[in-house]
Amino acid sequence: MWSLEIICFLLCFVPSYQQFPRLCATQEALRTKECCPPWEGDGSACGASSGRGTCEDVVVSAHPDGPQYPFSGLDDREKWPLVFYNRTCQCTDNFMGFNCGDCMFGYFGENCNERRESLRRNIFHLSRAERLKLVSYLNLAKQTISRDYVVVTGTYREMQNGTNPMFAEVSVYDVFVWMHYYVSRNALLGGPGNVWTDVDFAHWAPAFLPWHRAYLLHWEHEIRKLTGDTSFTIPYWDWRDAQGCDVCTDELMGDRSTQDPSLISPGSVFSSWTVLCSQAQDYSARGVLCDATEEGPLRRNPGNHNRNLVERLPTSDDVEFTLSLTNYDTGPMDRSANMSFRNTLEGFGDPRTGLGNSSRLGMHAALHVYMNGSMSSVQGSANDPIFLLHHAFVDCLYEQWLRRHRPSPSQYPESNAPIGHNSEYHMAPILPLHRNRDFFISSKDLGYEYTHLLDASQKLAESLHPSLDELRDVWPWLLLAGLCGGILTIAIAAAVLTTKRWYKGSSWLRARSWKHAFALPERQPLIRSNEIEETNQHNYQTTM
Repeated sequence: MWSLEIICFLLCFVPSYQQFPRLCATQEALRTKECCPPWEGDGSACGASSGRGTCEDVVVSAHPDGPQYPFSGLDDREKWPLVFYNRTCQCTDNFMGFNCGDCMFGYFGENCNERRESLRRNIFHLSRAERLKLVSYLNLAKQTISRDYVVVTGTYREMQNGTNPMFAEVSVYDVFVWMHYYVSRNALLGGPGNVWTDVDFAHWAPAFLPWHRAYLLHWEHEIRKLTGDTSFTIPYWDWRDAQGCDVCTDELMGDRSTQDPSLISPGSVFSSWTVLCSQAQDYSARGVLCDATEEGPLRRNPGNHNRNLVERLPTSDDVEFTLSLTNYDTGPMDRSANMSFRNTLEGFGDPRTGLGNSSRLGMHAALHVYMNGSMSSVQGSANDPIFLLHHAFVDCLYEQWLRRHRPSPSQYPESNAPIGHNSEYHMAPILPLHRNRDFFISSKDLGYEYTHLLDASQKLAESLHPSLDELRDVWPWLLLAGLCGGILTIAIAAAVLTTKRWYKGSSWLRARSWKHAFALPERQPLIRSNEIEETNQHNYQTTM
């Protein structure tokens, strides 16, 4: 039954959508700097004829950035997306997307007027069928070329200001791998080896949590469109107090190969995955961007990492201390920030003292280092599907902090944060455009919730969900077994009654000699009355 469902959606899937739009990767679009593709529903730019949106000038913030990046006009991500486009679709009401063809997060339906809250669940509370579906969806995204998006492989200068477009086709999954690479890559200052490393538009500063929140929502959104399963949500891995990689099994994210401990077990579909955009040092040495070609197999060797850098996986105490910090970000708002919730959760603040520039990495960063493979490179980490489970839990902790402390919007910095991180900055390289401040809000305002944050009774019901699903799958067999047992019982009873009647009619079987021949001597009871009481008491305690 389940395999039949997989085959059906593999044959009938809907193509996916994410970044750069193919219709905006042309010489004409780059020359005019306009990315306002038509909506398929009415053929008008941004769905204007249907009132979904209009093509408007992009407005960027003039607030100053911090001192960490002392250049201007050298990196294509500066004042995103102005280097490539200065006109994009601005959508109205609950519409969203590069052409206003999608719904805002949390809204569904043809007219985007159906409000619905999705639930992200603990991966270990998924039933076997749900786990299989998750792995199948991930692999489908990895094998399906994105219909509407391509990725950039050269700088705008290398494209000769748009006259020579440089883009590549990649899969739906690898679009997101590229996005994470592109936002975190070094700045190319011109020529081999001439790069600036102290820059990252999604890490080491305030936008770390909002950017990854938007990233996960878009990823989730694309999987729903690819598969037609609008109920799909990214599960999370609660790694508090974990003694190892609990999700590294062939049923989930892939076990360790017995032939090479740095590779994935051949019993997992992920053993066939290849990575891209994972060789940051090579790109910097050559002064080039990732060209989106395959760079070898996915690698992971959990636990065999540099223990001078990461002592252990995060504990419940680490998490609780981090959540207790009242300030979202502090001081220079970078890796040196002290008593900063963002910096401590990201892993550069000590989760026992809150002091920045910690000599050992904790929290979020500790997981990346612990995986000791593709996950351990910032730019290439999204190649490993564990990245999604990990960041879903990081986002859950972000949400827990927001609900506990209820920060005002002014807690998010408007100016002087590292480049790309001010509240009004558009998130690079995401199209459609989002500002960092747009995701400094509760997940409930974005249409999703975590089971980790439900009340105790709801959590209990959720934890029982896999068992109930398994029971639902096997109940027809249990019913059949019960019917067969009932029929067998009736048959035995009928046989006994028949034998009894026959016995009463046979006088020689009632002879006393037979009775004495089979009589057994009376013995002491096997369990005395006080022992019965003790046994009952023990069983009750065991049940409790």
